[in-house]
Amino acid sequence: MKGIGIPLLIALYVACELIANISAGRPVEIWGIQAPGGVFIYALTFTLIDLINERLGKTRARHVVLGAFAANLLLALYSTLVLSLPAPPYFTRQDAFAAVLGATPRIITASLLAYLVSTWIDVEIFAAWKARIGGSAWVRVLTSNTVSTGIDSVLFVTIAFGGTLPLLPLITGQYLIKMAVTLVSLPLISAVRFLGLSGASADASPL
Repeated sequence: MKGIGIPLLIALYVACELIANISAGRPVEIWGIQAPGGVFIYALTFTLIDLINERLGKTRARHVVLGAFAANLLLALYSTLVLSLPAPPYFTRQDAFAAVLGATPRIITASLLAYLVSTWIDVEIFAAWKARIGGSAWVRVLTSNTVSTGIDSVLFVTIAFGGTLPLLPLITGQYLIKMAVTLVSLPLISAVRFLGLSGASADASPL
């Protein structure tokens, strides 16, 4: 991934984070499974940040995460500003516009809080399993994700939609989808080494 590769990955990561937060306010149902609309593209961000981490190392990957955090914060603040300003008389879609962007600050708050808590727990479980049991990285990833994605789903859906939408179907659906993405993405632990993205940074940790 030379030249435009890494900037493109970073741009896609930030874009996916923003799109996930905007589209999360509209629930979807597929084969009877309900989830916030942003869950699919949000799941993709885990793969993108892993690729960025592998290519640039953990320190710079954290900088990208902070950049995405700043972009989401800017989205929330600017949405609030736009909605607070009066619209001209010919604009007749204020309610529809507010329904989409008006919920964004709450969704972003829920997303960031759920991310911080679940990621902290994920890191602890992964490290404890590695130190005490060892074994395959696949097992450690699957075990830590099984717990952390459940916590992430409960916190996000409860904070983002409590009092406005039915919570249990959204929590269950989001958890099932995230675990499905986890299972599908497990081969990337090995495959990423063959994509020309590994070993480029001194602080990049091996998969």
